[in-house]
Amino acid sequence: MDLYEPVHVRFEKFCKARAYGNFNFKDLMHDALVVAYERFESLKKDEAFLHFLFGIAIRLLANENRKRSTERLSDHLQAYNYSLESDRTDKLLEINLLYEAISRLPDLQKESIILFEISGFSIKEIAELQQSSEDAVKQRLVRSRKKLLELMTEEMDVEQKNMSYDRR
Repeated sequence: MDLYEPVHVRFEKFCKARAYGNFNFKDLMHDALVVAYERFESLKKDEAFLHFLFGIAIRLLANENRKRSTERLSDHLQAYNYSLESDRTDKLLEINLLYEAISRLPDLQKESIILFEISGFSIKEIAELQQSSEDAVKQRLVRSRKKLLELMTEEMDVEQKNMSYDRR
């Protein structure tokens, strides 16, 4: 618990963003913590505990994605179980659109952008987690930002069209 408490918020943010549309983030956190407890003796350095948790969560999601490879989730909001109160604000809507757009990225791009932008990992740390070069991570970040801009612009255009149609 001494190792977990300082990293809880970052781990929760990572799980929320990474599991969006595919898995309940609380289940992911729980499963990752159970595995971490079972394999705790394999942790070599206390400073690497957050990396240890992220690696476990990434593997759990990959295993789950393999199991669900034949299924398609049509409604991301329903699958995510993300409950918004009745008085949605613009900010919550934008966050929801962002998470939906992130969920549509390829897995490595999704992980890179979440680890870098949401969880605050360095490019070097991400490269270690993904077992790739720093240049590959940088390229994934560039591509994921470009694709997110494209997806978010597309989503906002659809929202504006729906709003103007509703006013008629």
